[in-house]
Amino acid sequence: MNENILELKTIKELQNLNFFIPSYQRGYRWTDNEVTDLLNDISDFKPKQVDDTDDKTWYCLQPIVVKELSDGKFEVIDGQQRLTTIYLILHLLNQYYAEGYKFQIFDLSYETRSNSSEFLKNELKPGIRRDENVDFHHISIAYNTISKWFEERSKESFDRNSFESKLFHSTKVIWYQSIENDPIAIFTRINIGKIPLTNAELIKALFLNSSNFDKKYNDKIRHKQLEISTEWDVIEQSLQKDKFWYFLTGNKASTNRIEFIFNLMNNEKDVNDKYSTFRYFNKKFKNKNEETIQNNWSEIKSYYQRFDEWYNKRDWYHKIGFLVNTEWISIKDLYTHSLNCTKLEFESFLDQCIKDQFRNLKLEDLQYGDKKVKNVLLLYNILTMLKNSNDNSYFPFDIYKNNRWDIEHITSVTDPMPDDRSKWLQDAKVYINIATKEGRALKRRADKIDVANEDEFEEIFKEIVSHFNENLTDQDINDISNLTLLDSETNRGYKNAVFPFKRNTIIEKDKQGSFIPICTKNVFLKYFSNYPPKISFWTQEDRDKYFEDLENILITYLKN
Repeated sequence: MNENILELKTIKELQNLNFFIPSYQRGYRWTDNEVTDLLNDISDFKPKQVDDTDDKTWYCLQPIVVKELSDGKFEVIDGQQRLTTIYLILHLLNQYYAEGYKFQIFDLSYETRSNSSEFLKNELKPGIRRDENVDFHHISIAYNTISKWFEERSKESFDRNSFESKLFHSTKVIWYQSIENDPIAIFTRINIGKIPLTNAELIKALFLNSSNFDKKYNDKIRHKQLEISTEWDVIEQSLQKDKFWYFLTGNKASTNRIEFIFNLMNNEKDVNDKYSTFRYFNKKFKNKNEETIQNNWSEIKSYYQRFDEWYNKRDWYHKIGFLVNTEWISIKDLYTHSLNCTKLEFESFLDQCIKDQFRNLKLEDLQYGDKKVKNVLLLYNILTMLKNSNDNSYFPFDIYKNNRWDIEHITSVTDPMPDDRSKWLQDAKVYINIATKEGRALKRRADKIDVANEDEFEEIFKEIVSHFNENLTDQDINDISNLTLLDSETNRGYKNAVFPFKRNTIIEKDKQGSFIPICTKNVFLKYFSNYPPKISFWTQEDRDKYFEDLENILITYLKN
């Protein structure tokens, strides 16, 4: 063969071929929607006669780029996602035939998965999800999607034979067979700039390219590739745990989270170049040899191992998570600093960073609207958890970030008035203290009020708020002793509600298993109150005790 081949092939023409997915390829990652769209497209396609010919129109898939190897196999340079999905559809269709009548399916194997061929041929089962590695996980999910698609249509007037005929004979791929020696170069040229490929996937190609290793030691090459591929999966799966991810980043999740480490290593980051990190690593791989691979991979592992160590040391987890989530210092700066100090020195550095964040801050001066209030309350919750030596729980930074936690008044404010007047009034009336003459009179007025009358409602609204707040001033209302952390959903759900109603809401959410920060829970359970507590009121005594606890817990970090 002395030139590239570009032609159209039917799925039928692929049946007798043997495909090999190389280690530099991304794993199988098609979503349910992508799989379903392909099935629907093939099913809905109606071949039509081409004018004045015996030919019919066909449904065309995107290109499959291959290179023929010396053993007759075809290395798939691009298009393995489509090819794997076609294989899964064929495999599912084959299950409708008895043994001896099944049709042949092309062979398919993944270089980084030693038992992939056996898995694809004999271990795919509808309804079963495989989790031993990330590729089998996604493949089994896609296979279940295909199985459900056919199962649902079997209840309708669906012609499976027609679908099968359209798949075999009316579905074609653009077949590009290259004679170039370096498949990595083809792969990069085809994919650079395309949305499906990420920096992480291109960097994986650099690490797992067989040309990096001494060709005299084939077994050694294979072993090293499998070792890197396995360790890559371990790192990626660990970072996929939201608890670990948000502790490190404080950011929303991304698809290939190992790319976070690559970005940290990139000292030449160009925000205008989405492939800046890949280009940085590509330059590091100018000398394609085993030593280059080993040194760079060891550096990646050192990042991960240090982060894993921090994550598993409970005290550091909370302090680092706090600093990262409040954006006081980056994880990159923390890592760099940790390289040049002892563990004891690093721990002192973490404490000093927190102290620096609150330098010259006075708790008694903090009011609602001050940007520092949220960080103070977050630290208060974290340190309260750490203070309990018998508590091994971890503050969930993922929930804190995703649920958009913010500050809320413990007892209600008079401005603005609630949107749903009727509901607010019904909720509040339940808790009015009718044991007193004033309370009974307030309840009677509340029962008779016309909520449609704005002036009447505003008057009763202020009276009820005053009843539960025991005439606290506006400054008292906005003081930190009347503020706590709440997630946005709960906050929206009872904004301006009276204290006892808020208390009941918190208790119900806690019963349902919702995460409530420990200090927020302590506030509404009247943890700081003298016995017997006034359950329906957030009193001056409660505020004083709450502020005292805030001061005691935070004192180490608030010293001027």
